[in-house]
Amino acid sequence: MIRKILKWTGVILAGITLVAVSTYTYMSVSMKSRMTKVYAFEKATMEVPTDSAALARGRHLVAIKGCQDCHGTDLEGKVMNDDGAIGRLVAGNLTRGKGGLPAGYEVSDWLAALRHGVHQNGKPLLFMPSHETALLSQQDMAALIAYCRQIPDVDNELPGNDLGPVAIIMSYLGKMPLLSVEKIDHNRPMIARADSTEGVAQGKYLAVSCSGCHRENFKGGEPLAPGFPPVPDITRAGHVGKWTKAEFITTLTSGKTPEGHILKNEDMPWKMTAQYTRSELSSLYDYLQSIQ
Repeated sequence: MIRKILKWTGVILAGITLVAVSTYTYMSVSMKSRMTKVYAFEKATMEVPTDSAALARGRHLVAIKGCQDCHGTDLEGKVMNDDGAIGRLVAGNLTRGKGGLPAGYEVSDWLAALRHGVHQNGKPLLFMPSHETALLSQQDMAALIAYCRQIPDVDNELPGNDLGPVAIIMSYLGKMPLLSVEKIDHNRPMIARADSTEGVAQGKYLAVSCSGCHRENFKGGEPLAPGFPPVPDITRAGHVGKWTKAEFITTLTSGKTPEGHILKNEDMPWKMTAQYTRSELSSLYDYLQSIQ
């Protein structure tokens, strides 16, 4: 009797293992196909200014859009994560130094990356929030590219991305933002310039950078990855919505909530939001407060 039970237990476990392995193999093959797909978008270019005002605006955008959080202080690139479960996630060297952008990297290539989420060869960029940068105004897009094109060279050769099983499964299930190219409305035209007046309109434009974690409706939800905390609702309906404007601004510039909780920058990039101007943070608060 015991032998029979053990036998059927073994058969069931073998069956479960086979299903699990087959399912993971299917997901892995599917993700590899999506990651190596070649896209063809019409090549575009734009005038890129070189004046001090545009470069200053570009420097500010690099700070508040999280470019340095991923690509490093000098945009030299870095390994963001390297473990067996999630895998090795690498943000590329955006300078012209060794291991950086090729000599023939033109404005059109910057636009392909920022507006469409693809490399020069048309293959998707991985974990690049192009679905956010695609919504930049023409003026800001030009300023961002202008600043990035004149940063000093840094020699930093990096390994490639190597996704682990957790990243593959979660990306397949749509739980990790692996392929921005699949999320972008590629026919959407850029607006000429963003509203720079303090208030809800400016806040809505800035809030695009919050949507990657807090979701498009800013209501938050489940953790972005295993081991991460749940993502809070930052609208008027959530706990953050109960904060005063002064408390909101203090939290996003100091990393300390009104309740005295110290935020981890890897969970909530307050060192990035600390680079916003007080006017921008005020506008962001006004917009989030306008959402029920």
